[in-house]
Amino acid sequence: MINIFSKIFGTSNDREVKRYRKKAEAITALEEKYQSLSDEELQNIFNELKSKVQNGEIELKDVLNDSFAITREASKRVLNMRHYDVQLIGGMVLNDGRIAEMKTGEGKTLVATLPVVLNAMTGKSVHVVTVNDYLASRDATELKPLYNFLGFSVGSITGDLRDDTLRKEQYDADITYGTNNEFGFDFLRDNMGYDLADKVQRGHYFVIVDEVDSILIDEARTPLIISGPTNHKSADYAKANQIALSLEKGEVITPKSAEERPYSTGDFTVDEKNRSVLITEKGIEKAEQLFGVDNLYSLENAILSHHLDQALKANYIFVKDVDYVVKDNEVIIVDEFTGRLSEGRRFSEGLHQALEAKEGVSIKEESQTLADITFQNYFRMYNKLAGMTGTAQTEATEFAEIYNLDVVSIPTNVPVQRIDKNDLIYKSEREKFEAVSNKIKYYHEKGQPVLVGTASIEKSEKLHELLTKLKIPHTVLNAKQHEKEGKIIADAGQKGAVTIATNMAGRGVDIKLTKETLDLGGLAIIGTERHESRRIDNQLRGRAGRQGDIGESQFYLSLEDNLLRIFGSDKIKGIMERIGIEEGEHIESKMVTRAVENAQKKVESMHFEQRKYILEYDDVANQQRKVIYNFRNDLLNPDYDITSKLDEHRADYIQNLLLDGEIIDGMPAEDFNYEYIIVKFKEELNLIVEKEHIVSDDYQSLEDKLISIIKEVYEGKMSVAAPEQKSEIERVLYLQILDKAWREHLYAMDTLKTGIGLRGYNQKDPLVEYKKESYNMFIELISNIKTEIIKVLFTIQLQSKEDAQKEQEALERMKEKMEEATENLVTNLDQDEFSSNEKKIARNEPCPCGSGKKYKQCCGKSGPKRGLAAGN
Repeated sequence: MINIFSKIFGTSNDREVKRYRKKAEAITALEEKYQSLSDEELQNIFNELKSKVQNGEIELKDVLNDSFAITREASKRVLNMRHYDVQLIGGMVLNDGRIAEMKTGEGKTLVATLPVVLNAMTGKSVHVVTVNDYLASRDATELKPLYNFLGFSVGSITGDLRDDTLRKEQYDADITYGTNNEFGFDFLRDNMGYDLADKVQRGHYFVIVDEVDSILIDEARTPLIISGPTNHKSADYAKANQIALSLEKGEVITPKSAEERPYSTGDFTVDEKNRSVLITEKGIEKAEQLFGVDNLYSLENAILSHHLDQALKANYIFVKDVDYVVKDNEVIIVDEFTGRLSEGRRFSEGLHQALEAKEGVSIKEESQTLADITFQNYFRMYNKLAGMTGTAQTEATEFAEIYNLDVVSIPTNVPVQRIDKNDLIYKSEREKFEAVSNKIKYYHEKGQPVLVGTASIEKSEKLHELLTKLKIPHTVLNAKQHEKEGKIIADAGQKGAVTIATNMAGRGVDIKLTKETLDLGGLAIIGTERHESRRIDNQLRGRAGRQGDIGESQFYLSLEDNLLRIFGSDKIKGIMERIGIEEGEHIESKMVTRAVENAQKKVESMHFEQRKYILEYDDVANQQRKVIYNFRNDLLNPDYDITSKLDEHRADYIQNLLLDGEIIDGMPAEDFNYEYIIVKFKEELNLIVEKEHIVSDDYQSLEDKLISIIKEVYEGKMSVAAPEQKSEIERVLYLQILDKAWREHLYAMDTLKTGIGLRGYNQKDPLVEYKKESYNMFIELISNIKTEIIKVLFTIQLQSKEDAQKEQEALERMKEKMEEATENLVTNLDQDEFSSNEKKIARNEPCPCGSGKKYKQCCGKSGPKRGLAAGN
């Protein structure tokens, strides 16, 4: 029924595109007007519009048509590129804070210039996020002439830009290009500094995320974390690794009878679907013997059980050259979606250390979180978030639910002519790779360029070996060659070129074909495995058939592929056995392709739940993060009234002190526990008060008296400093206390999160429990910070200029005396050495020091004393 209505009335997407198309026609109608103007006239009109926007005389939506038309005209003149009408539609979709789904080769980089220019007219920060440094630098450089023509400055943030002053300059530009990691880490670092002037970012107004599915979906499972060394004891990872290797892997046995329960053999079993390891009772007993403990899961041994779990995961779930590589004596994560190395990122909760123990490289100490944020929460800070990609519809639900982003699919400028063939399925991986090699040989001999997609570094190197044996020249692009990425992808369309790419490395770089290669059939795409996400497969296919080019694509699968083996092989295996498939033969059917897509949907759903789980927990921390960061920004502001804030804290401190001493409003004055107050003042504030000075008739007068005493003493102590110095001391100390307490709170939150899942066994919702406990922890954090700042400020000692000068003079005198003493020491030592060579003193002779005692009972009692010691 839905399909029938869609055919008659069109889909909601069709209706949206139709609406935008009408607006695009209105923009195109202005083309003749601006075409007739000189460069100077065009710039003057644009500057006039920009001035009106910044003065609030006119809104952005009212200048959209003119801004887009002027940008299109400027692009024609400066870049020699004219925006197509579908690109105008894409620009409007982005400006509305939505996702523009545009096929590969449709010019998304140029599309972004339209909303970027429009939003930069406000004078607020406009950011464009790309997937790697190469694209950030390339796009900023190539588009700079256009932006400069319209009076805008352009910056680019890349990983090799270390100087904070230079980074600030790039952010201060009207338009800034950079990667998601750089933007996110700069935000965290900005909230760890001690001066507003040190902040590099200038706000979060409008952002366009290129390859939005890669950044907001694929990378969203790994939060950004700035870590520092922890003071907590680190377990012996090497020992945990040895024990993990000594345990025997078993399997879960499903009984034939429904009455019987499944049981496990061996010491542990591996659940590949959920990427987890479960230790059996037998395995626990064996591990306890090897660790030399009675109970592996007791509180004092919790760290041992945790590291054994991680060691088992490292050895039986995580695969070298698939999940990580070892390079320069380091374990480096491989991004599972792009195939790129994630330099500087580490697996958390001791997993990275477990991998280092497994690979025998140096184990870096465990670290604690100093600051963290998920990509979801970072990008949701922007006033307006937009994205563009070739593949977003498969994740439209997640974009809507997590980011409140609609996806609009924009038709291609020229109809797609690529032929997408059905999947070919073989029984074994060996047969599949032989068939792939033969097909590549066919294309190469024909001269038709071919791009081969593999799921891991390991598989790309396996194919590399097969092609080398067949003497087929080829290029391999994976995490180990990512530095040459742009060049390799750009050359992939040459005649006879064979390029092997892990996943979708090379996104953002067009594969351009010559007239000759188009005549030979265009670019051929071969997928050697279906990815867990349909999007990644669609991205691979989308490399061919850009801008109406001819091309073809096909996937080669086997029952041994991870996706089919874990999620969907039984049904397909049954079909192959019924048909009677022989060695080297394959099956090709739509039914099998549908079965594969169903397996992919299962995994996509599982990953969505994982990302949602991470976000739900981070949302709790995010509310707390906002409170801390907002207050931090207040403290950094020179105009912030810190005196009033400290007055509030003093009142809180006294109220809590009275409460702890069981002194309550309304109780008889004779019952007040004055001794408790006197002891606490001495213990916490190093302040001595007499009982007669604090005796009061009622609770309120006691509270007022105590607040007055500590304020008076504090102000008196601080009077040696000028008002500006006093505020600066208070501000810096407050920031230090705040940061230290926040770090410890993050560590406690991490610990809570690690074990909270166990509450599920007690019929409690772990998320509800986490929210409840973390809220209580946060309330305690705020209370502790308030108390700590009062204590620290009260106990610090300030010096007047005169005192400081006197102390400096005393230090100088002490230094001179020490120098004299050192000279005497050297002289005495020399004389003693000389005299000892001349004559040794007998033990029963009178002591030469003149004491009248025998030498053995005086200076010779415990060996000869020389120099300074002789005078004691």
